[in-house]
Amino acid sequence: MIDRWGDLVGRRALAVLLIGVLLTLGAGAFGAGVFDSLSQGGFDDRSSESARELEAEREAFGNKGIDVVAIYSDADGGSTADDPAFRVAVEDVVDAIPADAVASVVPYYAAPDAGLVSQDASHAQVLISLAGVTQDDFLTNYDRVAPVLEDVEGLDADLAGAFAVYNDVNQITSDDLKRAELISLPIVILLALLIFGSAVAALMPAMVGIVAMLGALAVVRVIAEFTEVSVFSVNVISLLGIGLAIDYALFVISRFREELALQPLDAPDAAAVAIRRTMATAGRTVLFSGLTVAAAMASLLIFPQAFLRSMGYGGIAAVVVAMLAALTILPAVLRLLGRRVDAGRLPWRRDRSLAPGEGGRWAALAHAVMRRPVLVMVVTIAALLAVASPFLGAKWGSVDYRVLPTDAPAHEAAALLNEEFGPETSTAQLLLQGTDPTDVAAYVEEVRAVPGVLDVVPVAEEGTDTLLRAVWEGNSQTEAAQDLVRDLRAIDPASGEALVGGLSADTVDLIASVADHLPWMGLIVVGVMLVLLFVAFGSVVLPVKAVLMNLFSITASFGVVTWIFSDGNLAGFLGFEPQGFLDATNPILMLAILFGLSMDYEVFLLSRVREEWDRTRENDRAVAAGVQKTGRIITSAALLLGVVIGAFGTSGIVFMKMLGVGMLVALLIDATIVRALLVPATMKLLGDWNWYAPGPLARWWERYGFREEGPAAHVPNTRDPGTPTEDRVPEPV
Repeated sequence: MIDRWGDLVGRRALAVLLIGVLLTLGAGAFGAGVFDSLSQGGFDDRSSESARELEAEREAFGNKGIDVVAIYSDADGGSTADDPAFRVAVEDVVDAIPADAVASVVPYYAAPDAGLVSQDASHAQVLISLAGVTQDDFLTNYDRVAPVLEDVEGLDADLAGAFAVYNDVNQITSDDLKRAELISLPIVILLALLIFGSAVAALMPAMVGIVAMLGALAVVRVIAEFTEVSVFSVNVISLLGIGLAIDYALFVISRFREELALQPLDAPDAAAVAIRRTMATAGRTVLFSGLTVAAAMASLLIFPQAFLRSMGYGGIAAVVVAMLAALTILPAVLRLLGRRVDAGRLPWRRDRSLAPGEGGRWAALAHAVMRRPVLVMVVTIAALLAVASPFLGAKWGSVDYRVLPTDAPAHEAAALLNEEFGPETSTAQLLLQGTDPTDVAAYVEEVRAVPGVLDVVPVAEEGTDTLLRAVWEGNSQTEAAQDLVRDLRAIDPASGEALVGGLSADTVDLIASVADHLPWMGLIVVGVMLVLLFVAFGSVVLPVKAVLMNLFSITASFGVVTWIFSDGNLAGFLGFEPQGFLDATNPILMLAILFGLSMDYEVFLLSRVREEWDRTRENDRAVAAGVQKTGRIITSAALLLGVVIGAFGTSGIVFMKMLGVGMLVALLIDATIVRALLVPATMKLLGDWNWYAPGPLARWWERYGFREEGPAAHVPNTRDPGTPTEDRVPEPV
């Protein structure tokens, strides 16, 4: 199939290019409106206890949660909450709030005993419960309410609360995305110029990246017509769309130049022949890489949180479009350019190739590793496990105001709230359904007896339904707060049912949901990878080895992330406030993305190894040649992708910074230590067993396998790996 496509592109390059350009322009026009279709929420699991509590609470009483805290103070510091002018100004704001956007508003003057005025009366609070059903409804109504709350004549207004944090996160993330793209693309073009040594070739990765971005946004807009898609999907589209497009473009261009160099200078169809060979080799690699990364991202679709599923949608769209662009528009452009792909060469790079022969430094390194494979493997694995060890003590939480930069409005408002109104407190909503009034009092006493609970406040009552609010000291995301929620859930009323909700309960349910779905995610990813890699390489051993190699680099990155973001090391250098825990969704995203990216390099390396193995049947030579022919390309691809990922590490949002740093570390480990040391060492130890498959599977693969056709004819390998090499295959012709 890929051979026939390469032949078609070689003959009809202009038509392929024109169709691709028209589709890209159409996708760009359609995808430009995607932001109007995306939701801002999607962090909740609607089957969890906290979500069920919130839904039942709304049905019985309306929303009674405190979603927004507006803090007011005199702009000049001259008046206090006791002054009539201060109160009138706040009353005017309260009256101006759109009635259909809120469920309730409690100003400080309506609840004199609720502690809504600071000790010196310089600051006063207004508590707002938003109207709506979903988190997206709440965020939409927050956008309507916030400008009104902030428009107070003569007073300073600060907005705190969960939805103020979400709003700032969305805004800052959007700004960070634009900045990351502005930073990364020029650097990518400059580095590509240094890598390729040609101005024309250097522009190709950026071109494919832009096509991938535009196409993926259009695909996500279509998906958003049928299901909820979070605005955060755009971030993964940018990261994977640009990043993988660069990888794929690098693989295809380098192979095209390599094949073109083998053609006679006066050959009239040299470019067409080179494109056919490129599609049969690097094109096949790109196809399988795209399928493996898309499969890894598809594993996110099993999670109930729309936020995680949206990352899956965005990732699949970005990967598939990047892959298609690298297999259509890019080869068509290369076919039309021919040897002009090297136009604008840097003078000092005129005779330097991106993919040198078999006798270079990478091959020498591979041979050195294979002389002492056990030592290299043991030392490397021990070092990676040591780097990963902090992850064993990882603590988990979710989003609170500390994910924001310290100068973000919601972060400043939270700090002001803690400063002016006493130590930070957290709450849980306790909804009793069908509970006898006499049993409510007993339940309240049991809750008050839970260590850490400061008070239990009645909120509302309707028939046999009662809503209570438990209060304790400390941040909502601490382990102590999570343990307290579990203690509250362990208390059952004598009659009826109790549901526990609130921010801490949301976090407990999120962590439990992730833990429940993670094994299934792992089974999906590993299962699909094993099948795809077997189809690609005809071995049952290499896929297992590839999965294990990837796990080493990923767990090492988890250890680095824990050491930095949970333990607080390098916080000053990276510019964030440590939270003391990891966001529970971040490792899931990292696992899906990194597993796919690691397989990207694994497929590229093993494709060249397999090509040499089919030609020579000499394991050491095949490994060394594969490492040599891909070493510089993989390193270059990792460098370019690292620029894109590293740009996300500059984000002001802690969990985006965490994602960028963690992925950058894993990428560097994978592209250097794993590919240059672990892979040659393990392949040396396995020897001919690298290519083993049971008889029926081997025969199936010989007939249907999607192999990369090397320069020499493929020689079947169906015998036991223990058979001496010289007895198993004839000499290459």
